[in-house]
Amino acid sequence: MSTTSSATEKQPDTRVRLVESAAELFSRQGFGATGIKAVLAAAAAPYGSLYHFFPGGKQELGAAALTYGGDRYRELLESVYPPGADVVEATADSFVQAAGLLEETDYGYACPIATIALEVANNDELMRTAAADAFESWLEVLEQRFTTAGMTAKRARDVAVEIFCLIEGAVLLSRTTRSSVPMHTAGRAAAKAVAAGLAGDQNDAPVGRKSARSKRRS
Repeated sequence: MSTTSSATEKQPDTRVRLVESAAELFSRQGFGATGIKAVLAAAAAPYGSLYHFFPGGKQELGAAALTYGGDRYRELLESVYPPGADVVEATADSFVQAAGLLEETDYGYACPIATIALEVANNDELMRTAAADAFESWLEVLEQRFTTAGMTAKRARDVAVEIFCLIEGAVLLSRTTRSSVPMHTAGRAAAKAVAAGLAGDQNDAPVGRKSARSKRRS
């Protein structure tokens, strides 16, 4: 086998290692606080490989890491909400699993996107877009599961956003307080939100219309 052929076969593996290492380090330490040398060391990759695979340097690697992390978490969501699952139970279970993961990692577990997104949202359009696309892919999974379970499209979107905000906020509070209690509390609220969405929220009608109907009845 020629040297050129061997190098070509190794290239995809090196790129994957770079992206995986970057995704883990950026999510745990932050984008700005993580140097390229640390990523290269974790990936066991030579310095020149960074610009070979990512001509845009750290920024382009960061966007790839966000996409990678977003894809992995979307796959996790899909496994937590398998087709035909009880979405209320699946929601409750997802928060219990997240609480367990936080405890197992000594509260080192972090969202693969949030840490980086907070840093780059206002100053890096390429990475902001990558983060937004990742988040949207997660919301789409939840929306699909909720509409299949019986929610209207609008309600499914609203509930998906509620669940997203609850788990992201719970991860932040649990990590800073080093307690899984916020995650369990948020999990109960999330399960109730999904149940309410399935039941049909009687308070969805505009206040003005409800008042008018009440006046007519009175």
